[in-house]
Amino acid sequence: MAVAHRLFRPFTPAAKNNLSSFLIRSLSSSSSTHGPSLDPEIDLKEAAAELEKSSSPSSSPSPSKGRNFHWVFLGCPGVGKGTYASRLSTLLGVPHIATGDLVREELSSSGLLSSQLKELVNHGKLVPDEFIISLLSKRLEAGKEKGESGYILDGFPRTVTQAEILEGVINVDLVINLKLKEEALLAKCLGRRICSECGANYNVACIDIKGDDGMYMPPLLPPPKCESKLITRADDTAEVVKERLRVYNKMTQPVEEFYRKRGKLLEFELPGGIPQSWPKLLRALHLEDDKQSAIA
Repeated sequence: MAVAHRLFRPFTPAAKNNLSSFLIRSLSSSSSTHGPSLDPEIDLKEAAAELEKSSSPSSSPSPSKGRNFHWVFLGCPGVGKGTYASRLSTLLGVPHIATGDLVREELSSSGLLSSQLKELVNHGKLVPDEFIISLLSKRLEAGKEKGESGYILDGFPRTVTQAEILEGVINVDLVINLKLKEEALLAKCLGRRICSECGANYNVACIDIKGDDGMYMPPLLPPPKCESKLITRADDTAEVVKERLRVYNKMTQPVEEFYRKRGKLLEFELPGGIPQSWPKLLRALHLEDDKQSAIA
């Protein structure tokens, strides 16, 4: 498995100003029916250039900051990308970067774009490529300053355009495509809960699909200290979840073929909950898990 040794250069003040104005222009056009949309004259090459500016060869990455794994997680919303990416992040010693978290951080801010983003997300729409790429550039730059030399991406790329831009910047080693029955996906998304105090994620759904091809996934319940503080994400409604799945199938499944043709795609069907799936995923990745008992 080839590993690219790439790190990220700091943004200059001029680059940061250019990035800010680019983001504002990218989302300045909007529709009363469909929410914010991109100016068709905006060239994605500009976003790619910003990402490329944050990339440069690594002189001597610090071994104490993790190994140079560059992995990507694909999968429908609610499949569990964050759960498994986070566990592998701990096991491999590389950061887990979830673009969904980056977007939610922006949503919680009082920035110029937050209200437009809320309209997109609450309608189950994909956030524009340019915005995601710019957020990712800033996150990778922050990681470079902390000595990070690899990562596990979760939620990016979601389009072939994003995948092409990412491939132009760094050599992705492996793409793990998690799969789960749609019936289970819907139940998982509707059962998601977040502790409003500590931010921990839980799931109150108990998924029990009968039959020869059935599966069982127990709920992930909170400790007593979080029970009274659980909230539901605004976009976790049946209508929005179904729209997210429809958008995913239309926009993101071609990304699977993009990486399949390059021999980088590992497809993994989740057989059940974490106790059943985690050991099998590790075997599929040919990982010796001497830490499994500590993080299972």
